[in-house]
Amino acid sequence: MPHAAAATPQLLRRVNAQAVLRHIRGAEVATGTELMALTGLTRASVIAVCEDLIGRGWIVELDQPGTNSEGPRKGRPARRFAFNREAGFVLGLDIGAATTTAAVADLRGTVVGRSSESFRAVDIPAQERIGVIDRACRRALEAAGTDPSMVLAVGAGIAAPVDRDGNVLVTQRFWSLFDVGLRSALKELHGWTVLLENDANLAALGERWRGSGAGVDDLVVLLAGERLGAGVMESGRLLHGRGGAAGEMGYLDMVEGVGSSDGIAALARQWSAAGGGPSDGGAASAPRVFEDAAAGDPAALAILSRISERMARVIASIASLINPEQVVISGAVADSAGALLPEITALLPLFTATPPRVTASPLGDAVVTVGAVRHALDYVEANAMELTLPARG
Repeated sequence: MPHAAAATPQLLRRVNAQAVLRHIRGAEVATGTELMALTGLTRASVIAVCEDLIGRGWIVELDQPGTNSEGPRKGRPARRFAFNREAGFVLGLDIGAATTTAAVADLRGTVVGRSSESFRAVDIPAQERIGVIDRACRRALEAAGTDPSMVLAVGAGIAAPVDRDGNVLVTQRFWSLFDVGLRSALKELHGWTVLLENDANLAALGERWRGSGAGVDDLVVLLAGERLGAGVMESGRLLHGRGGAAGEMGYLDMVEGVGSSDGIAALARQWSAAGGGPSDGGAASAPRVFEDAAAGDPAALAILSRISERMARVIASIASLINPEQVVISGAVADSAGALLPEITALLPLFTATPPRVTASPLGDAVVTVGAVRHALDYVEANAMELTLPARG
């Protein structure tokens, strides 16, 4: 029976450094004594690790606080350490068919710069699409007051399935539009590590991190604007499937009472136009339907009721297959989707024996970039000891 390889001093130093860095990252300030208690390391080991992390640029040592009204403290003052949240930055990208948005975040995930750019058409050459994405990144970095050399990782969400290795599934024409070689292009342009992922999967990461699904291990997040797409988390991990198509909603074509993967915004607009549009002759649109329903307009209320039943059937099909604890309606329609929740919740037991809790995301149309930032931070945190931090000017 083969024996496990013995831990080397280099491996132990790496493990100890990761443990110390994890605890410092999770606190505003940490003392050596606190780090000893949290990690089980000796004082000498803690101080040696902290000195190494300071030299690498991951943490800083804080000045000792001044004396209080009782005079100076006796004995050796505790050394105090803090995470260097500006040791580098990450980028989170939401790459859709019409627009791309780039968000720059520090190493605690606070967004410090953002920019959006539009594509002139859906079907454009790969190099043109890359150019628009790169321009959005550069402008977001300018807004953050930093430059491409400070980027440690890029999380990028696209409206197509992506497998575990970052390859785009191209079995549909629309999906193939996103297979533009973005990872190699941004690596060549800036040296960036790009983590490509499906946009709904990133929405699930974002929602579990900072949304209404915070901390939920069995979670489905529905991007529900023009088309429905789902990010699925089971036991705290993303599901991809063999080709990355887990969570694709094309099967809804075959679900009774649903018939397509059209999203809430598309249905509201279509059904409003089919009924002649708003009573004042204005253009049919999803925001207008929700506004008119809030004002008590009978036609708009009827449309929302139809959408609620359809979404209840969609969510019930997900619940029957996956049995999540919670389903979150997310994307640009999330701010309005709260009006649908009571009826969806009331209808779910009619369609499934395992109804989940249903909520609307508080993250709005930023949900994919939030998840993309989280994805990039996960990479940075997992590989901190292998990364060389950029030198600041």
